[in-house]
Amino acid sequence: MKAKLLKALILAFGANALLFVVFFFDLDGKFLFYIYEPFMKKHYDEMPRRDMTKMPYEINKPNVEFDV
Repeated sequence: MKAKLLKALILAFGANALLFVVFFFDLDGKFLFYIYEPFMKKHYDEMPRRDMTKMPYEINKPNVEFDV
């Protein structure tokens, strides 16, 4: 019983220390800025898109007027 409690305490202390290191050195923000953001920018920049300037302008759309 004592060994399990000691293992749980050491595990909790280790997790707390790891989370403190991540917070202190802003490792999550550095990960997002240096790794995740360039990957997502590359992904979305290569995504096929419609050219909005080449879509036809429809003049004969129904004219809807509201009685106010």
